[in-house]
Amino acid sequence: MSSQTPASPSQPPAKSAPAAKKDAKSEEPAVKFTRAGALWTSLIAGFLILILLLIFITQNTTSAAFQFFVWHWSLPLGVAILLAAVGGGLLTVAVGTARIVQLRRTAKKHFAAATTTKDGTTGTA
Repeated sequence: MSSQTPASPSQPPAKSAPAAKKDAKSEEPAVKFTRAGALWTSLIAGFLILILLLIFITQNTTSAAFQFFVWHWSLPLGVAILLAAVGGGLLTVAVGTARIVQLRRTAKKHFAAATTTKDGTTGTA
């Protein structure tokens, strides 16, 4: 004789405990996020953007005249736009770097002030 009672036709069959555990495991990702995976993803994205930039440059080869103060020159339009974008990116990096240096100096001063004791000697807080 079995220990299970037969289910009536009006009741659905009861779920077993191992099936519930299997559902809980399926919610977890099979492979965890890693830095190597993020690196590959960013490399692929970078190469796709590079391909799009190369297509943009080759399609915009019309020469355009530029002047800045006393200098006059001409460049293909795609190259000029690319150079302007690179210059803007470098300017953004320079401003961001200056801000990070400023925040690090401030944090260093606050850390030094927090570890200084009342008599002026440094110690652990």
